[in-house]
Amino acid sequence: MKLIGSLTSPYVRKVRVVLAEKKLDCPFQEENVWSDDTAIGGSNPLGKVPCLVLEGGEAVFDSRVIVEYLDTLSPVGRLIPASGRERVEVKTWEALADGLLDAAILARLEATWAGRNDAERCQAWIDRQLGKVHSSLRAMSQGLGDKPYCSGSHFSLSDVAVGSALGWLEFRFAQLDWRTAHPNLARLMDKLMQRQSFIDTRPR
Repeated sequence: MKLIGSLTSPYVRKVRVVLAEKKLDCPFQEENVWSDDTAIGGSNPLGKVPCLVLEGGEAVFDSRVIVEYLDTLSPVGRLIPASGRERVEVKTWEALADGLLDAAILARLEATWAGRNDAERCQAWIDRQLGKVHSSLRAMSQGLGDKPYCSGSHFSLSDVAVGSALGWLEFRFAQLDWRTAHPNLARLMDKLMQRQSFIDTRPR
């Protein structure tokens, strides 16, 4: 199998971190979905990354679907509980982190997409999306509290998803300064950045 993605995408980073934590060998094919000659449509009709192409040529897409599949391929470092409330908690953390990213990316596209000129951009829309980012950060901080990891005492997909989201905010929205507002999230991110999987996938 191979992973198609971008080195700056936080959703791709989430998948790459899971691959590393699960010790799964998977070639990476870089793809710019914004390029006029992108070939991503041949694998994912939605035109998005990440996209995991299996050995038989079948494509698996959406990062949440991909990481769920990858977690079943190896017993090493189980990241998603098998069932029950623990599983729901981890998947809810992932949904929160992905939702934060969805809003932040919409805000950034509204402000920077070359397909629009300055007169066509809507500051009210940007503010609305950033409001979702800030409320998501508050929810993350409250949910983390003084726990060592998002879902308790063990590293899980919750932390992979939250770390990928926070890392992208640092990369694209440094002006938000979420670290000062939420020092417990900053401590979590610093701890995650000591893991080789996060070091190797830092957006650039």
